Amino acid sequence: MSLSMHAMTVGQFVPMLGNLSRILDKAAAFAQARKIEAGVLENLRLAPDMLSFTRQVQLAGDFAKNSTARLAGVEPPRFADDEKTLAELQARLGKTIEWLGTVQPSQLQGAEARHIVLPLRTRTLEMDGLPFLQKWALPNFYFHVTTAYALLRHAGVDVGKQDYLGPT
Repeated sequence: MSLSMHAMTVGQFVPMLGNLSRILDKAAAFAQARKIEAGVLENLRLAPDMLSFTRQVQLAGDFAKNSTARLAGVEPPRFADDEKTLAELQARLGKTIEWLGTVQPSQLQGAEARHIVLPLRTRTLEMDGLPFLQKWALPNFYFHVTTAYALLRHAGVDVGKQDYLGPT
């Protein structure tokens, strides 16, 4: 049995973004129960030079939609990166999941061989689709989801491994 690029993109990204959304629900309940001021959780960092919790959530969604779009040869939706609240981050995740749901398996057929060129700040990333997915898209996506989870866990939000993994 072969594994499709759709299964390795949409099939991976959508469930994990759903898990992240449920983790955000727990964060919102935690903040409300403890009367935590708006912005506190959203601005969490483990180190001063680290991106905030808000940016981790934004980037998790961006890696999912932008990578899938590149592999499908379509334009991804663009979001303004102006979320300030957990509710706004939830809405962004919802829009990302909804868009990913529009990507059809046929759009990703042959994507493992599609040449991807990605301009970065200091260099240009250039590789075929399968290595792009394996060595760039998935590791970055999981890094940002994991970091968002860890930030909330560190802050005391009652989340555990099963929240990260989601329903099975």
